[in-house]
Amino acid sequence: MSLMNDEALTLKPLLEAALLAAGRPLEEGELIRLLESGLARPVAREEFEACLNALISEYEPRGLSLRRVASGLRIEIRPAYVRALHGLWDPKPARYSRALLETLAIMAYRQPVTRGEIEHIRGVSVATSILKTLEERGWIHIVGHREVPGRPALYATTRQFLDYFGLKSLEDLPPLEQVGDLIPTELRLDFCEPAPVGLIGMTEADELEAHETTPEETPEES
Repeated sequence: MSLMNDEALTLKPLLEAALLAAGRPLEEGELIRLLESGLARPVAREEFEACLNALISEYEPRGLSLRRVASGLRIEIRPAYVRALHGLWDPKPARYSRALLETLAIMAYRQPVTRGEIEHIRGVSVATSILKTLEERGWIHIVGHREVPGRPALYATTRQFLDYFGLKSLEDLPPLEQVGDLIPTELRLDFCEPAPVGLIGMTEADELEAHETTPEETPEES
């Protein structure tokens, strides 16, 4: 067997090992540099793509998948297996309130959007704790201010949001007509359980539905 074939055989396992060891998405450029350092030789883009596509195909029947997300490439547990393996994680698997998911869905599909606009769509006030939770998880951030009286903040989703939900870009969001009716009338979204090996999210103590009132009962907080 030629040296070239031997090297080609070592590249794919090293690629797989790098993705498993990283614990986060790796950009392709970063990954190629890492492989070149580990193999002590250049790695051509064509060679990299061939090994990557081979791994993706090999993972198809397995409990893991290799996917492209916003921040790069990662190996993750398929959603069906995450649900089956919930007992492995401590504390309990993440639970998200309907209010939080509705708010996040509206931001994802209507961004940039103000808090008042979210409240208009949902018909209830958005609890400050929901916005704080979404910001703390790095799923949303303020991208500007609406040029109207009061200049309310404009919210949008982040790259971390895309990574967590396994999306490469906002264009990968499912069409509204193809998803469940998690949120009322104008917008619908049924988020799948996240597939990354590391699970993050809200616990039961974070449930916020009981604290919600209609916009008329509670004015929007600044």
